Amino acid sequence: MTMASMGGLRGGGPQQIRKSKNVRATLRRLLAKLRPERTKLVLALFLGVTSVAFMVSGPEILGRATNVLFDGIVSKQLKPGTTKSQAIQLLRDHGHSQIASMVAGMNITPGVGVNINDLGLILGLAALVYLFGAAFSYLQGFTMAGLTQRVMFGMRRDVEEKLSRLPLRYFDSHPHGDILSRVTNDIDNLTTTIQQGLSQLITSILTIVGVMGMMFWISPLLAAVSAVTIPLALVVTLLIAKRSQVHFTAQWNETGALNGLVEETHTGHELVQVFGQSKSTIGEFSRRNKRLYEASFRAQFLSGIIQPSMQFIANINYVVIAVLGGYRVASGLLTLGAVTAFIQYSRQFTMPITQIASQMNMLQSGIASAERVFEFLDADEESPDMTTPPNPVSRLHGSGSVKLENVTFRYDADKPLIEDFSLDVAPGQTVAIVGPTGAGKTTIVNLLVRFYEIDAGHILLNGTDYRDLTRDEVRTAFGMVLQDTWMFAGTIRDNIGYGKPEASDEDIVAAAKAAYVDSFVRTLPDGYATILDEDASNLSSGQKQLLTIARAFLANQSILILDEATSNVDTRTEVLIQGAMARLREGRTSFVIAHRLSTIRDADTIIVMDHGRIVEQGNHDELMAHRNLYFSLYNSQFSEATT
Repeated sequence: MTMASMGGLRGGGPQQIRKSKNVRATLRRLLAKLRPERTKLVLALFLGVTSVAFMVSGPEILGRATNVLFDGIVSKQLKPGTTKSQAIQLLRDHGHSQIASMVAGMNITPGVGVNINDLGLILGLAALVYLFGAAFSYLQGFTMAGLTQRVMFGMRRDVEEKLSRLPLRYFDSHPHGDILSRVTNDIDNLTTTIQQGLSQLITSILTIVGVMGMMFWISPLLAAVSAVTIPLALVVTLLIAKRSQVHFTAQWNETGALNGLVEETHTGHELVQVFGQSKSTIGEFSRRNKRLYEASFRAQFLSGIIQPSMQFIANINYVVIAVLGGYRVASGLLTLGAVTAFIQYSRQFTMPITQIASQMNMLQSGIASAERVFEFLDADEESPDMTTPPNPVSRLHGSGSVKLENVTFRYDADKPLIEDFSLDVAPGQTVAIVGPTGAGKTTIVNLLVRFYEIDAGHILLNGTDYRDLTRDEVRTAFGMVLQDTWMFAGTIRDNIGYGKPEASDEDIVAAAKAAYVDSFVRTLPDGYATILDEDASNLSSGQKQLLTIARAFLANQSILILDEATSNVDTRTEVLIQGAMARLREGRTSFVIAHRLSTIRDADTIIVMDHGRIVEQGNHDELMAHRNLYFSLYNSQFSEATT
């Protein structure tokens, strides 16, 4: 849990549509992520080459079958008992010179029909070739799926580790919804892109190379004509992709913004209803949803016109090949089987270009998502710990003394907040921190647990400067009960035992009894096994607060931080909690942030803060006698209570 308000979206204006900062750099980083899987990547490449080789050879084999069939049909029409040359001469003598030229390029035996044995062998070979091609394609897909999921497993691990290294300042300055969108939606989108897009890209490139080779082998002239479509297709694709990339980046930015609004609206659903802001919230959602729609429409439309553009180019190429191919067959320069094979190759040649074009929206969307994930991974982290001992808590001994010496801290460099703040707390003392809103009370606690780093001065725990300790060492010394309760989806038993996983059921029940939790938990049908959802909506605010207090009882740390710990309970429960808190504070150093000053009258020391400075310090009687800020705050609350 953090002490600072995490906040929602900052501002409601439209986000500026921006281009990807550096597509090449993003691609290089993606390739770097794939480097540990290079062996599997090479295997996938080999399987792809093998699959494409089998698939590419198929049309040529079917072309032979076409020749056997066509040659047999033509041979049957010629005069039996003559030779091929005699048959050709007879055709010329009868004025069929064009047909004679075509027959000259064929393998015929006049009077003999189709050779069924040869045709069967060729068709069987073609079926076998396609079967092997499909098998190797399946193996390539299997390899790529495993490769992709391992890479994404590592990236999700990096993101999770990054979350634990980011300072609280990052979460205070970024909408929760946008952060969640980066670590969930963007990574899922990137997974789809790599698994489908990369495999498709490899196969398509190999197919283009293999098909082009076969086309030049069959007819260099027709292949040269088809090759003209390559630069034309690339120009069209790049021109469209350049424009659509801007909108894909905007699409994912707007997705993050919309998620942020949904997240904060869901979290504060009750307040939205109470303050009658449903219509304005729906209106804001509609505006942001419209911006997302517009960005997504432009991105999908622009990338979507790539495929029909490629199809148009492919159709023009098909018409040219059909005309030229038919003319060369009639001239005897090519066989019919060669032309039919070439037409299939032309389709296979334009198909991968079309596939690449159709995948451009996925590739561009994936690049935009990758850039957002890498931006998150590149965010400034907390300064590294000075030391990392094998046992993080072994060096922090003592009963909980805390000392602040000339501490200075600012959220913004040009806005002074805490200046030259000193405080000496003996073990077992209770220190109450009071003051107007914005005086710096919660900030002091944030600094104690190193959610923020101080700009100057020293904070000592049990005589040790906390910058000489790891953050884990510092934070394991503190137990916290905050005004904003936090529950996770799980049982009541799990929520109480969160800070001490090894605790036994007896320990959990003992802590629950100490915090007056046991009595209401046993009235529930499932008792301590009752499942709470993420908002613990099946418990009241007071019951949730009691659970967090039970959690602090069980954790049993030497220093306690109580931030308005009784603010969400009724008066009767508050009296009970005060007694429980008194037992909880026994032998422990306690920092109590309170707005209801009646709850901290018995504190050993009361620190009165205003504008980040200590303006008064003493016990209740001393501060009341001074008749300064504390006196004014206390009397104002007393007057309000009796009004």
